[in-house]
Amino acid sequence: MKLVAKVFGVLVAVWVLLVLVGFVLPGHYRVERSTVIQAKPAALYPLVGDLRAWQLWGVWFQRDPAMQIEYSPATSEVGAWSEWKSKSQGDGKMTISAVRPPEDFEYRMDFKDIGMVSHGVMALEPAGGGTKVTMIMEGDLGHNPLYRWFGVFMDKLVGPDFESGLSNLKRLGEARTR
Repeated sequence: MKLVAKVFGVLVAVWVLLVLVGFVLPGHYRVERSTVIQAKPAALYPLVGDLRAWQLWGVWFQRDPAMQIEYSPATSEVGAWSEWKSKSQGDGKMTISAVRPPEDFEYRMDFKDIGMVSHGVMALEPAGGGTKVTMIMEGDLGHNPLYRWFGVFMDKLVGPDFESGLSNLKRLGEARTR
C-alpha cells in the first residue's frame, strides 16, 4: 500500500510540475515555411487567394477525401469563408481577412474542436525569376498551460504540413506555367 501511495504522490508531483511549467511557457506560437516557385506571383495568386483552390494543394484535403466542406458564395474576397468537418483533420473555419493580389492573402482560422484561433498569411514576392511563397500561421495560446505545451510542439506538428502543401503548390504552379 505504501508503494501505491508513493507512486501516486510522484504522479501528482509530476502533474503539478508540468502545469506550473506550462504557465511560464511562451503564450504565442508561429510556424513559417517558404519555397521558391518558378512562376510569377500573378500566376500563383489564384491558387492561394481562392479558398476553393486550396483543395488542389492543401495536404489536409488529401488526407481526408471525405472531408465535408462548405463555402461562402464568394471565395476570394475579404469576409469569404470555408468551413470543414473531418474525423481525421478536425473541424474548423477559415475566413479571409485581407487580400492584396498578387502580394499576399491573410486569413483567420478557428479550430472549433480545441477552441483556438490562428492568423495566417500566404505571402508572394518575386525572387530570381520566380516567386518566393511564404506560409505563416501564428496565434495566441492564452493562459491555458495545456495550450502552451501544445505551442511548444506546434512547429513540429504543423511545419511538415506546410512543407508538403508548399511542395504541392510548387508542382501545381510550375506545371501551369509550362
